[in-house]
Amino acid sequence: MSVVKGLIMVSALALAFGAHAQDKVLNLYSSRHYQTDEALYSGFTKATGIKVNRIEAGEDALIERIRNEGERSPADVMVTVDAGRLWRAEQLGLFQPVKSAVLEERIPLSFREPGGLWFGFSLRARLIAYNKAKVKAGELTSYEDLTDPKWKGRVCMRSSSNIYNLSLMGAMIDHLGEAGAEKWAQAVRGNLAHDPKGGDTDQLKSVAAGECDVTISNQYYYARLLRSGKPEERAIAEKVGVVFPNQSSWGAHVNISGAGVMKHAPNREAAVKFLEYLAGDEAQRYFAEGNNEWPVVAGVNIDNPVLKTLGEFRRDSLNVAVLGRNQPGSQKIYDRVAWK
Repeated sequence: MSVVKGLIMVSALALAFGAHAQDKVLNLYSSRHYQTDEALYSGFTKATGIKVNRIEAGEDALIERIRNEGERSPADVMVTVDAGRLWRAEQLGLFQPVKSAVLEERIPLSFREPGGLWFGFSLRARLIAYNKAKVKAGELTSYEDLTDPKWKGRVCMRSSSNIYNLSLMGAMIDHLGEAGAEKWAQAVRGNLAHDPKGGDTDQLKSVAAGECDVTISNQYYYARLLRSGKPEERAIAEKVGVVFPNQSSWGAHVNISGAGVMKHAPNREAAVKFLEYLAGDEAQRYFAEGNNEWPVVAGVNIDNPVLKTLGEFRRDSLNVAVLGRNQPGSQKIYDRVAWK
């Protein structure tokens, strides 16, 4: 799939509007840019006979578009990554609550908005990654360990505006308090090898190249390198070790990809069916096998050797909706410590 100027229409929504009465279309706005998600859409159509018309764009562009479209919006469902972005859409009143026995049974409470405005469908963990030639296994066991002066000049991180870092800080605020979270950010900022830049894959490459020794990354970036068909990318991953932090305290920070039904959805029934499909075993396997994300539904059998190698781990039980609510405070902390 391709994105032109951050926004393309894969199927002409205008052709679908005439079918609203039959409820055989779903107008999906998605910021997930993973090619493997095609299986989700074709699988849903095959299971229900409902055609998926899709608009793809960056998260902020989609949210702004839906807000500007208002009551005329054709959007039935918005899919995006990170609870922090779902929270932003929630604050603008873009979602309507959904009551579904299927979703309530299958999606754990900690991975959905308490009022049913949005639901998490895949899980990602923020791991500590390190250069295996320069860091011994066991030297790092928690996010708090990154504050130790021994790591001065050895840590690389993404920018403070990155949603993954904002959500991680949101968890820190909940667990450590605002003062403790700011103390953590200040110390980690002092240990950086250089100013924050690049994405998660860039951080992993920097660690493998010895430009820094330690970073934090979502696990699927690491898994993607390890499963790559390119030998040079597998070589990067093989130089990197990973650890699930805070296994003896609050658990590794986890986040979601999620979706909700839009406030003015013209095809509400189809929209709810789509959310319920995403909670089904078939879709849960697609998330895991296609994009190296864990299912949020317990007991789903997946075929992904990297995820199996990573094994079981203690996950933070904090409701991910808190990550969004703490987002303004997270940004203020990063700004105060000049994280950049």
